[in-house]
Amino acid sequence: MAWTTAVDGFRLAYERTGAGPAVVLLHGWPSDRTEYRDVVPLLPAADVVVPDLRGFGASDRHSADPARYSAGAQARSVIGLIEELGLDRPVLGGHDIGSRVAQAVARHRPDLIRALVLTPPLPGIGERILTPAAQQEFWYVAFHRLGLADELIDGRPDAVRRYLRHFWTHWSGPGFTLAEDHLDHLVALYSEPGAFAASIGWYRYGASGLARVAAEPVPQPAERITVPTTVLWPEHDPLFPTGWSDRLDRFFADVRLRHVDGGHFLPLECPREFAAAVATATTVTGSA
Repeated sequence: MAWTTAVDGFRLAYERTGAGPAVVLLHGWPSDRTEYRDVVPLLPAADVVVPDLRGFGASDRHSADPARYSAGAQARSVIGLIEELGLDRPVLGGHDIGSRVAQAVARHRPDLIRALVLTPPLPGIGERILTPAAQQEFWYVAFHRLGLADELIDGRPDAVRRYLRHFWTHWSGPGFTLAEDHLDHLVALYSEPGAFAASIGWYRYGASGLARVAAEPVPQPAERITVPTTVLWPEHDPLFPTGWSDRLDRFFADVRLRHVDGGHFLPLECPREFAAAVATATTVTGSA
């Protein structure tokens, strides 16, 4: 494990494996870089870099303005990582929060990356996130914005275990169970004082605020993300129904959609499919 030079006061911890075309993989919540532990071995012909995002895992976390955990702020750290390591237009893979961060990188620095491989959340959800059925799933977004979340969970290993187990059970697809040793690893990380609070800084800034998602403007055609993009949409994700994948071409100029037989945690549930999409994306030769 190594660390980057600090950007905005945050160093990112990362692991780097292999040689070949560059790949950077960004994890989601509630997880860390080990979310890609089954994907990386399937990319032996690539130079794979997997960081912990700001506030997660071994990366720096600070009790500060939640804006420092926003998509744009996280993207600055990822851009700093790519530039510091001298990566040549890597494929950028993103899951969950990592997907939003990868999209922010693509909007701000499309010249820096070769292609995107993403899972939900993706733009185009719109007003559908405010339906009663969706609200039953997204209750945690509002809860994470309350100080009560810290009081009940932060620094309390038993509470952290119960809380994380709920999401890893409820959001996973049929037949998948997170390995107990992996859950133990995440509980140990998220139980450190301040760790859970830092991990939900994303929600406190409002990057995933439901009203913001519902009111997301549709860009003009010339303003769409131009980086070639592959979207892997789970068939069994209770958060993001497959029907919500119908507006991607309004936000991406060059997008390919694949439905995958898995739940929300695709990098762990379907590592072969994820790795195959990344490997294919490394062959993209056009400029962004």
